[in-house]
Amino acid sequence: MAGYRGHITAGIIFGVALLVGLAFTPLAAALPLEQKLVKGVVVLWLAVLFALFPDVDIKSKGQILFYRIFILLDLLLLLKKFYVEAALLGFLAMLPIISKHRGWTHTIWAMLLIPSPILLGPMYLAREPVLDGLPFYLGAVAGYLSHLFADGMIIRKLRRTRRT
Repeated sequence: MAGYRGHITAGIIFGVALLVGLAFTPLAAALPLEQKLVKGVVVLWLAVLFALFPDVDIKSKGQILFYRIFILLDLLLLLKKFYVEAALLGFLAMLPIISKHRGWTHTIWAMLLIPSPILLGPMYLAREPVLDGLPFYLGAVAGYLSHLFADGMIIRKLRRTRRT
């Protein structure tokens, strides 16, 4: 059970590992260097943000840091006139408060579902299947996975699965 620093570190490690993997995809090869850098920074920010997300239901340094990052991202979306995305991010940030600690926010299904607006939002706005949000979704999932891993949730689940 890592503290907020441990979760930030795990989020960075998982985020960097994802970026290394994404660097070898055809999608990344087609991007100009400047876009690669900007998208890489956003993916890393999302990994750190979602590494902290499951614990924002408790008063902690991680919660304070999460909401500071959230406010910056939400403000950026508002300044760029991405109002739907800003609203979705705001809704997402409120969800942990409606549950007990280590409840649904510490599940694999939440790890896949909570960041899904990042993937589905661009598809909804374009009214067709687009993969624009995929690297950002993967960054969020990598960060979330790092949290579950750092808390020992993944190892425990694997041990329980092996016993049955």
